[in-house]
Amino acid sequence: MEAISKNFFLFLSNNKLLDRFAKRFGARFGADKIVGGETFSQAIPLIQKLNRDGLHVTVDHLGEFVNSEVEARERTHECIESIHSIAHHELNSEVSLKLTSLGLDINRDLVMENMKLILEEAKKYDITVTIDMEDSTRCGDTLEIYRELKEKYKNLGTVIQSYLYRSEEDLQALNECQPYLRLVKGAYKESGKVAFIDKEHVDKNLKRLIKTNLVNGHYTAIGSHDDAMIAYTKEVAREHGIPKEQFEFQMLYGMRNETQKELVKEGYKVRVYLPYGEDWYGYFMRRLAERPANVAFAIKGIFSK
Repeated sequence: MEAISKNFFLFLSNNKLLDRFAKRFGARFGADKIVGGETFSQAIPLIQKLNRDGLHVTVDHLGEFVNSEVEARERTHECIESIHSIAHHELNSEVSLKLTSLGLDINRDLVMENMKLILEEAKKYDITVTIDMEDSTRCGDTLEIYRELKEKYKNLGTVIQSYLYRSEEDLQALNECQPYLRLVKGAYKESGKVAFIDKEHVDKNLKRLIKTNLVNGHYTAIGSHDDAMIAYTKEVAREHGIPKEQFEFQMLYGMRNETQKELVKEGYKVRVYLPYGEDWYGYFMRRLAERPANVAFAIKGIFSK
């Protein structure tokens, strides 16, 4: 039943008609519980509140699969403006972005140009930028661009998804560039030809990736709400004498709030992934696919005033 539910919401995430409907009716369907608003300005008070609670943040202007050069440049400008706002308001926040929103599917030169504009601004204010990972068809291009940019920009991270067969090899290939990696299970619908289908293999692979990157001495963000994965990370750190300063836990805004606070009390660094923007629909559906219990957010949104 859980697999059916996951496939159902992943199917919905790609429905263009429902996407247009969602943009029209906004947060009424529960999205305001896991999205910080439609503009960065709306997200600022939330970031400030999270910071006061001892939580770090990474913001993501939602949107992907852009097929217009004009729109790609607009998304680039929005990202730069968010960097300026972070600096101006002295927010404890990084920036996350998707390469398809900056023109990956249009032209490689375009996405490289846009990334360099963003990274130059982020470098001025010592703000880290993380390239989110998208579906498997874009994984190779994303990592290639990351490696090229990492040669010049140290304030750059990316993501490895444990459900892909290729991920362990990708992690080892990145070792020489001292990567900052966010390690996650993955949230796109993928074929069994490229990805593990069952949860057991996905979890085992994530543990391998966590241990390898930590033991290799690289800064690691563990993007998981799974208590077992959190406990495993702590165990690996103790066994190998890895300091708390070398890793952090990352969780989505609106989820596992108490766990986030408990980890902070224990002295661990916790970063909250806070998305914002009008294009929240695909993101929201993938979160429902990851955890069916999240459907309660939508139901509450429909029937509440």
